[in-house]
Amino acid sequence: MHLYLHIPFCRQACHYCDFHFSTNTSRKEEMVNAMCREIAEQKDYLKGAELKTIYFGGGTPSLLNTGNLDLIFNTIRDYHTIANNAEITLEANPEDLTLDYCQLIASKGINRLSIGIQSFQEKNLVLMNRNHQASDSIQAIQNAQKAGINNISIDLIYGIPSNSEAELAEDLEKATSLRVQHISAYSLTVEPKTVFGVQKKKGTFLEIPDFAMANAFNQVRDYLESKGYEGYETSNFAKEGHYSVHNTSYWQQEPYLGIGPSAHSFNGHSRQWNVANNAKYMAEGQALAEKEELSPADQLNEYLMVRLRTKWGIDLNYVRESFKKMGQIYPEKEFQTWIAKGFARIENDSLLLEGEGKLIADRLSSDIFVV
Repeated sequence: MHLYLHIPFCRQACHYCDFHFSTNTSRKEEMVNAMCREIAEQKDYLKGAELKTIYFGGGTPSLLNTGNLDLIFNTIRDYHTIANNAEITLEANPEDLTLDYCQLIASKGINRLSIGIQSFQEKNLVLMNRNHQASDSIQAIQNAQKAGINNISIDLIYGIPSNSEAELAEDLEKATSLRVQHISAYSLTVEPKTVFGVQKKKGTFLEIPDFAMANAFNQVRDYLESKGYEGYETSNFAKEGHYSVHNTSYWQQEPYLGIGPSAHSFNGHSRQWNVANNAKYMAEGQALAEKEELSPADQLNEYLMVRLRTKWGIDLNYVRESFKKMGQIYPEKEFQTWIAKGFARIENDSLLLEGEGKLIADRLSSDIFVV
């Protein structure tokens, strides 16, 4: 089973981010206490199963200090068993990863870092309102490696307006030269309630056209695969043996518990999520916002949505049987159209997306949802 902890604080707001966070860190200690209380309250959610992964997401988990980490880990151990080989990931900003901090978190058991680098181009970092420079990113990776953390993932963003093909190539070359084991590459998405979203509405921020985004995706995929990174999910590329075990558990629909404001949990047949409000979350008894039982159609649609983005694709026998049980028409015609257009192929009774199909995975899956 798997545990996710949402640390809802950031020093400043990035212009593209619509995750739940606050730039007021004055109540961080109170938040950590509330999260530990929720761990205790939700102790039976995973039915005593051993934790295979722990993931500190955010927000900016690298704002946690040694006291915060000790309290969280001690509380987790009070109610759960952590597997000896558990993958324990901390999301971090480059400016936080001093050598001392890397050594500290390694001593606490954190064995994987996910570093929000986004770009090695200074103009892009300024545009996105990131709080670091490219030199900080390079130093952060080197510090983590010196501290013995040998499972490092970095985030990159492509499709940034004014970013040239050559500049994206520089980012990719720099990322791979630093010998990181995993790269998550995301297309820049403009969400309504972000700074970019407001600028777009005013006409002062122009997204790149779809064909340019497709070209950037192909450039990222082709370069990373040429350097030995396997694209095992649309946005995720890893060296052999370095898939994100935690994120893969989501795509394999394994149960997980989410702790913290806005965090989601899934136990195989229902989903629940916490309030996306720090003050309400910290008020005793106010953490859980809503819960829903997933119908067979919900479960199938989620399977289609997440699995089509992965190297494993969808099991056609399972899909065929699921459509039959619900009295729905099996989407054979749609699948054959995808294959004819070069979007997909069938291999060992699984349908796998390829080529342009990977770029439009979300659209393709929604076309065959059960409604």
